[in-house]
Amino acid sequence: MTNDTLNERQAFLILNALPNIGPITTNRLLEELGGDPRTIFTVSSKRLESVKGVGPAISSTIANWREHFDLVREEERMAKSNATFITPRDEGYPKLLKEINDPPIGLYRKGHYAFEQPCIAIVGSRRTTLYGQSVAKKFGAELARLGFCVVSGLARGIDTAAHEGALSVGGKTAAVLGCGIDIIYPPENLALYRQIEEQGAIVSEFSFGRRADRQSFPMRNRVVAGMCEAVVVVETDVSGGSMITAKFAGEQGRLIFAVPGRIDQATSQGCHQLIRDGATLLTSVDDILSELNYLDGLRPNPIPEKEGNATSVALAGLTEVEASVLEQFRGGAMLTLDNLASQTGRATAELSATLMMLELKRLIAKRADGTFEAR
Repeated sequence: MTNDTLNERQAFLILNALPNIGPITTNRLLEELGGDPRTIFTVSSKRLESVKGVGPAISSTIANWREHFDLVREEERMAKSNATFITPRDEGYPKLLKEINDPPIGLYRKGHYAFEQPCIAIVGSRRTTLYGQSVAKKFGAELARLGFCVVSGLARGIDTAAHEGALSVGGKTAAVLGCGIDIIYPPENLALYRQIEEQGAIVSEFSFGRRADRQSFPMRNRVVAGMCEAVVVVETDVSGGSMITAKFAGEQGRLIFAVPGRIDQATSQGCHQLIRDGATLLTSVDDILSELNYLDGLRPNPIPEKEGNATSVALAGLTEVEASVLEQFRGGAMLTLDNLASQTGRATAELSATLMMLELKRLIAKRADGTFEAR
């Protein structure tokens, strides 16, 4: 294959993979040379080096790109794994990501979801608490149910819980990887990876075989923030990767939300610092909707409820005890703890814990007089 026979997508694919070039230099070259990536491979080295930031090393890399990248092998890998490479000129490229300074040259994608819905990121620590996992899963489910695509990084802890929450209600979720799209990290998330691929999208700006490292994770975090309307940080310490994501979000003009936690918990210190620095304290999805301030016509369409069962989506993931307690509120009943104990035959301690979980899931609400009712 000669430089003259490259198509536009192949040219982008090569530029994305070449070492020491990156989006900044590529975008400068595109701007100077008329916008067609194929032109970069056909002009002289002298013309390339006339562009700011391009020296002999970069022009030599471009001229001898076959020494650095096996295009045929990459295309074979993509075909074998059902992956595609999307560029900023494709419909499936996240719209908001195009707006950041020097967006990725392209993204490898697995899955057919094309980012038609507004995206919100939920990120946090790998070393998390049960509280943090439950909050991330809850917000993931609620945002997905409202029609948002939940974006995270497929990492252990908060990321995993956020993806699982969105999938639990049949919603859309996207995983942005800090490695090649053919590498599943952590390996225990293989089943989750496959489920996201089936119901949403897996994306990465890295070529096949690229291992995660200290450079790739910040690059991944920049993409997570860039493609989203807002970033929700659930749990992180002050030096966690989620703080980098929040920093990118601030630089890119995105909304930043932080979930408060225990003052003696290390994984809450980052969130508390973000709140002190001006992030919005997050206690419910309503806080996000209020800040986004969508007009009625611009709000994403919620996931429709299944016919014949108006609460089928809301009941997804409930325990047997939670479902039986929630059943008592059918018909608009307003009940006290004693009423529920009498009707269900369960201990008040068990009921108190169950009611708290149902409140967290926003399925019931406590009234000023102490009674409970369904939302």
